[in-house]
Amino acid sequence: MKQRLAKMSNLQQRVIAAVAGVPFILFMILYADWTFALLFTLISALTQREFYRLLGLDGFEPLTAYGTLVGCLVCGLAYFVETGMMGTGNYFLLCPATSMIFLIKLYKKRDMKPFTNIGFTFLGIIYVAMPFALLIILALRGGTYHPTIIVGCLLLLWASDIGAYFAGTHFGRRKLFERVSPKKSWEGALGGAAAAALIALGLAYFAPELRPWQWYCVGGIIVVTGTYGDLVESLFKRSIAIKDSGSSIPGHGGFLDRFDGLLLAAPFIITFLKLFA
Repeated sequence: MKQRLAKMSNLQQRVIAAVAGVPFILFMILYADWTFALLFTLISALTQREFYRLLGLDGFEPLTAYGTLVGCLVCGLAYFVETGMMGTGNYFLLCPATSMIFLIKLYKKRDMKPFTNIGFTFLGIIYVAMPFALLIILALRGGTYHPTIIVGCLLLLWASDIGAYFAGTHFGRRKLFERVSPKKSWEGALGGAAAAALIALGLAYFAPELRPWQWYCVGGIIVVTGTYGDLVESLFKRSIAIKDSGSSIPGHGGFLDRFDGLLLAAPFIITFLKLFA
């Protein structure tokens, strides 16, 4: 199967990945709050492990298993606290859980750069797990599950990616940020913004969970921060001289490649909606 996929074009691989993955993701989000939380916790764990694995390729030794476990704890607490199953005081469980990172590294005798690796362990939690936890909090704001908001954010992100891909492929001339990502162009960025704007118009009409102007603002946030999120991940990959973060998702690379835009967009989206919704 992998050999057959490898012979296909990047576009064909992307279509196959979308046909296989999108219905499953939408089903898990729409079925129930717990299936949504389970899905995003799983994606967070896979993305975080991928992040740590890439650091390992560059000679670093983050606490992969324990760091990922703490990341799952962050997402799990977000779900149980926001649904009212646990009190907000349980968020303090993260204090001893993260402090244990220092104690574990204390006993790693062969680690020549323990504090560097401690820092990268924390970075995996902050960069990957926390944004997914924020999305769980966003979906459960007010103690009520709002799957449409999450679906809307994903549709905006996907539309931006698709618009940027096709516009950049066919019309891309002016480089957006050549030092970090030579293939990205201003034409692609504008194409992504146009595609996201169309989706935002549809959401403003069909998704009353947010007011029209709020959907437009969320769309704008996703276009800008999603693009920068992709650039940040490209900068990370260039620092360790690799093209893709993995090969888990045909046409996209790894989980980090697929969800990089969401990682940077999530903190801005939830802050905006907490302040203005």
